[in-house]
Amino acid sequence: MELLRNGRPRAVITGLGAVTALGTVKTLWESLKAGRSGIRRIETIPIDHVPVKIAGEVRDFEPADYIDKKEVRRMGRASHFAVAAAKMAIEDAGLAITDIEAEGERVGVVIGSSLGAHEMAEQTEYKYKTSGFSKPNPLALINALPNMPAHYVSRFLRALGPLNAPSTACAAGTQSVGEASELIRNGRSDVVITGGVEAVLRDYAIAGFDAMQAIANEYNDDPEKASRPFDANRSGFVFAEGCGIVIVESLAHALKRGAKIYGEILGHASSSDAYHIAALDPEGRGAIRSMKWALQDAHVNPEDIQYINAHGTSTKANDLMETQAIKQVFNEHAYDLMVNSTKSMIGHALAASGAIEIIACAMSLVEKVVHPTINYETPDPDCDLDYVPNNAREVKDLRVLASNSFGLGGQNATIVLGAV
Repeated sequence: MELLRNGRPRAVITGLGAVTALGTVKTLWESLKAGRSGIRRIETIPIDHVPVKIAGEVRDFEPADYIDKKEVRRMGRASHFAVAAAKMAIEDAGLAITDIEAEGERVGVVIGSSLGAHEMAEQTEYKYKTSGFSKPNPLALINALPNMPAHYVSRFLRALGPLNAPSTACAAGTQSVGEASELIRNGRSDVVITGGVEAVLRDYAIAGFDAMQAIANEYNDDPEKASRPFDANRSGFVFAEGCGIVIVESLAHALKRGAKIYGEILGHASSSDAYHIAALDPEGRGAIRSMKWALQDAHVNPEDIQYINAHGTSTKANDLMETQAIKQVFNEHAYDLMVNSTKSMIGHALAASGAIEIIACAMSLVEKVVHPTINYETPDPDCDLDYVPNNAREVKDLRVLASNSFGLGGQNATIVLGAV
């Protein structure tokens, strides 16, 4: 097997870990294939005073199963998720913390987050207002920073190599995995622990997105129907939380230790709309550039792509823009593509979404199955691609796919994966 691609080390995925509304990797993937939604009525925060009472909420998660109880108290929920998913991923990769420690500076960490453990900042504010200047926890504000999940993964797993924490909103998970592959392709690292995490399921966040008219607010009594990407009756995204972590290695390193391989990262790219803080460029020019550049980086033709895991948020504007952008990039081949949305079942976990979707893509490459977009009931004439409606599809020759993530602020990221 060739260890280089276009003169550079090949970057492969060897481990997966997830904390989601549908559970960890095994239950997540089985649920996605079965078209089961993880969107339910919120239980972890008070919701009587907010208009939207549903989310892709992580339940039955006990951080002390993965982290010492003393450390748990100091950390935020996002860091809990990240460390847990990272430990799952290294175990799945056939690695141990002693292996990571032995590799030392050859192991990097790249984990994106939008707001980090924002509840820690809330605690600091609350204690300041109620107890006075001298009482706040001196570490709470630090623990709220967006780089803290990456810090804790690096620290607890003893990874001494490059450490990065992209904060590019909803594109951060995909961008992180892409940047991790660059550490491999540039020869800087042999192993990178990478992905995205988000844990800002808070009442003010729900209220803010509702004020933007971006979140679905009419499904409190039927939560599983709320996220309906590309459907004519879509009305907004469903807020979610979670984490996806993947282990990326050089092919040479993976083969040397006999690791299983889920797939190869063939290329990636990111771009900016340079348009608006929240609104999408209606022409989709940033999304088009991101997809085109990722294909170029991967050295594949548009016709080589068989499946796109879409950003697919279930908002009117995003789904239309993404459909039009795909048509611009792929021309007539767009109608031969399978295009699905993982968010139809787990909601939109902001920075975590792209990484969780890459996990779904990796499982698709292994099992040759593309999961459905659920709740696709009324076709939209302006969204007229093959969205794999409601039922999973077996694709025995699945070889090359792409995944898109588009974030607030006009952040765009695309990654191209291939079977090995």
